[in-house]
Amino acid sequence: MPLPKSFLTAFLSLVVLVSAIFAAYAWVALHWSYSEGERAGFMQKLSSKGWICKTWEGELSLVALPGAAPEKFIFTVRDNAVAERINKLVGQRVALTYEQHVGLPTSCFGDTEYFVTDIKLVTQ
Repeated sequence: MPLPKSFLTAFLSLVVLVSAIFAAYAWVALHWSYSEGERAGFMQKLSSKGWICKTWEGELSLVALPGAAPEKFIFTVRDNAVAERINKLVGQRVALTYEQHVGLPTSCFGDTEYFVTDIKLVTQ
């Protein structure tokens, strides 16, 4: 027995509505930043990761005091041009400008909630 036409219409409407809500939520999570800032340290690593969704993931070693164990700042880069600039400065002291995006719906956007938008070489 075939399904009534009104049931199919209602089902498709629900699918479209849920998809639109998910897309709106993902757009807001990616374009509204919870916090912004800058972190300085030694650039340790940057690599392209992922099976389907390739993202740039990196580590910055933050040194607070001489002799203290360094803390790592783990971040994601979405812009390939910024990733190229970071790759050129691996091993050097840099300052990273970042935005924090809380509540991303999937790891396809990145493994972390910290997205680096710029890098500067720190000279002293």
